[in-house]
Amino acid sequence: MSRPGGLIAWQWATYERNHRDRLSLVVHFLTVPAFIAGVLSSLRLLSLGLFVQAAVMLGVSAVAFLLQGIVHRREAEAPIPFDGPLDVIGRIFTEQFVTFPRFVFTGGWARNLAGQHPDQH
Repeated sequence: MSRPGGLIAWQWATYERNHRDRLSLVVHFLTVPAFIAGVLSSLRLLSLGLFVQAAVMLGVSAVAFLLQGIVHRREAEAPIPFDGPLDVIGRIFTEQFVTFPRFVFTGGWARNLAGQHPDQH
């Protein structure tokens, strides 16, 4: 799939309008850090040879992402479908590590939580 400007720019261009449901916003706010912590912890645990603990932390990431997927169904505008397994991996990790944190730190999350969508003014 062609993405003008690359994956990060493409994902960012529609992110605010695909994340407006208040429950979805709150769930993302709680689960994105859990996903990140689970992934990073699992990598560290693997490096220490602690395979069972690493698997548990990957499970934490999987549950966090599953919860996001469940509440995403509440969004008025659905995300563009995935274009194969590599697209799934790239989009998930980009959203969790880059796009959602950027959304929070640039104020988009708070605006959407308050119902203040820029395209509605």
